[in-house]
Amino acid sequence: MDALDRKIVEALQKDGALSHPDLAQKVGSTAPSCWRRVKQLEEAGVLRGVVRLADPKLLGQTVKVICQVRMHSHTNENVAEFEALMRGHPQVTECYSMSGDWDYLLHVVAEDVEEYEKFLAHTLLKHPAVGAASSHFALRTVKYETALPIKG
Repeated sequence: MDALDRKIVEALQKDGALSHPDLAQKVGSTAPSCWRRVKQLEEAGVLRGVVRLADPKLLGQTVKVICQVRMHSHTNENVAEFEALMRGHPQVTECYSMSGDWDYLLHVVAEDVEEYEKFLAHTLLKHPAVGAASSHFALRTVKYETALPIKG
């Protein structure tokens, strides 16, 4: 990636709806050049899907939970089933396999504590390979950023 590619990635992370002419103006290039470069960045996997960020509060998702999960069984089958369950559950917005004392870290959203409790009791802790979970409720968001730093 050269300096122009980095500018394009940085601009599109902030506003994925930029038209090619607007992007070109923002990064100091031409629209056809930007179009070609965006296509190349997409083909290389640097740029992935275009999304619009929704405001969780306005959608009634006011509870944010960071949940640590410890598995008591790490067979390939149990891990695959657990990860498929997490990928398929819309309340789980992020799921990370971790090193250290806990096996997974989840970011979970819910309308209220009762909804989270239902997820915890009826989904997460019902999985046969899950041994324990520890929930941490976010009081407020200090920083939330989706854009990655672009070095170069």
